[in-house]
Amino acid sequence: MLPVCPEQLGELPIPRPPAEITGGNGQDVLDGRACVKTKTGQDVTANFLLGARKVLAVARNHKITCAIFKERSPSCGSRYVYDGTFSGKLIKGCGVTTALLRKNDIEVFSEEDLLAFRDLRELIKLK
Repeated sequence: MLPVCPEQLGELPIPRPPAEITGGNGQDVLDGRACVKTKTGQDVTANFLLGARKVLAVARNHKITCAIFKERSPSCGSRYVYDGTFSGKLIKGCGVTTALLRKNDIEVFSEEDLLAFRDLRELIKLK
C-alpha cells in the first residue's frame, strides 16, 4: 500500500478550501472543457492536473495497477463527483486523478467498493 494525496502533491495547502469541478467531471478537466474551483471562485485546475500527473508518475514508478481513492472527491471520485455548485448535488463521473489513471489503464476503486467487498465476504462466510 502506498498512500498518496493528489491535492497535496498538486501543492495545495493543508487545510485547503473545498473545491469542485465546474462544467463537467475529471475527464472534462483533462480535455480542457471543465475546471476546478474553490468555493470562493479560485481556479485550482492547474494544481489538480499537477497532482494527477504526479500520482500517475508514482504509480508507474511502483508498477501499481489499481488504486483505492475517496469517492466524490474532485481528484479521486470514481463514480460520482459534486456538480460544481457547492450545493451537495452529485453527478455521475470521476475526479481528475481517477480520469488520468484510468486513461493509463490503472483501475480505480473507491473506499465504498472496499466496504462492499468486505460485506460480501462476510455474507459468503455466513452461508
